[in-house]
Amino acid sequence: MKTYIAYIAGITLLAASCKQKKADASKADDINTDVKQEVKLPAPYQTKAVSNYCKVIGWPAGKMPIAPPGFTVNLFADTLKNPRNIYIAPNGDVLVSEANTETKGIKKIGAKIIGVAASQNLGKSANRITILRDTNGDGVPDMRGVFLTRLNQPYGMLILGNSFYVANTDGLWKYDYKPGQTQITTPGKMILSLPAGGYNNHWTRNLRANAAGTKIYIAVGSGTNVAEHGMEVEKRRADVLEINPDGSGEKIYASGLRNPAGIDFQPGTGVLYAAVNERDNLGDDLVPDYLTSVKPGGFYGWPWAYFGQHEDPRLEVKRPDIVQKTITPDLSLGPHTASLGLVFYNGKKFPAKYINGAFIGQHGSWNRSVLSGYKVGFVPFVNNKPAPQMEDFLTGFIANAQKKEVYGRPVGVAVAQDGSLLVADDTSNRIWRVSAK
Repeated sequence: MKTYIAYIAGITLLAASCKQKKADASKADDINTDVKQEVKLPAPYQTKAVSNYCKVIGWPAGKMPIAPPGFTVNLFADTLKNPRNIYIAPNGDVLVSEANTETKGIKKIGAKIIGVAASQNLGKSANRITILRDTNGDGVPDMRGVFLTRLNQPYGMLILGNSFYVANTDGLWKYDYKPGQTQITTPGKMILSLPAGGYNNHWTRNLRANAAGTKIYIAVGSGTNVAEHGMEVEKRRADVLEINPDGSGEKIYASGLRNPAGIDFQPGTGVLYAAVNERDNLGDDLVPDYLTSVKPGGFYGWPWAYFGQHEDPRLEVKRPDIVQKTITPDLSLGPHTASLGLVFYNGKKFPAKYINGAFIGQHGSWNRSVLSGYKVGFVPFVNNKPAPQMEDFLTGFIANAQKKEVYGRPVGVAVAQDGSLLVADDTSNRIWRVSAK
């Protein structure tokens, strides 16, 4: 076992001698490396790669996920069709993108297609956005409707002024929007084409805007596991792209991020963070998914290196020069957890330890001999820096680990206007709400 000391962004309570730097969103150097997180990485292929698909059995009547003491869980919405991502409009409306992996993107090879089908919703994607509105504040929406339809695997959503943006798998669309409207019926316009296709779980395209609303950031996952089809098919992929609100001025903000499905800006500092779903087939404990601050122009390793400057042995073309440029991510989230959702808690209803901390939706992966993930984790931030370890927050999704049975799979997370946490459970077609008692 090789011991790798990963320098994590931030300081902890124990580092009392370290002075906190003033947060400055415009200065990448403000992302410092004061605290050490010890991460033990095994050698590649120390264990055999497996295909360990879970079986989703659904939630029995009265059964719900489990939150820490002091919190209450209730069913916010059900009978959706693969609710993958959640966006909270400025007026408090909850917008839910409903889309899923389609069988046309999966090689139909006997047991593999059977395993995939048991672990997730397959078939024709709903390709719509649903609106939910809780007008009386009882924690259950009393208005529900179709906000936008005829999309192509939508995921990321964003409202800037009088414009609504949705990131389809193959392009970013812009629509006219009036605050409070419950349906978009006017034609939209694709303002940016995006690369599509490839590895079946990398179709999502997430969106965030900076505080000023002058830049939009788009998370685009890789087209393959580890560039096995060459880098030509990976153009503008495994990146976070930056554009102007009209779609112009595209540049690669950061690269080498295999699947940065979860992105969000840290409150107060304006630093962009990403939850990254890492590569498969190197063994049970490789490679850890991670949470990291995203430096402008930064390179995070994919496909040549992982979790810092660890060279991936599978690439025929060796690039030691690129490996040496790889930035070590801030925090390991565990191998094969499918860490896909990310939101900073900017509400005021949770206890103080949660304020400005990060919630991470771990969808659960298929490439480990034991079920891993299948929960929502929480990373406390102290003095605007992440603590050295994630803790469990919403659990109870695994029904029977030996039988590989799960009730559902959490993915997208969002903070509602009332301060509660909403969790998309896509395979059970539900959204859970977690509130402080």
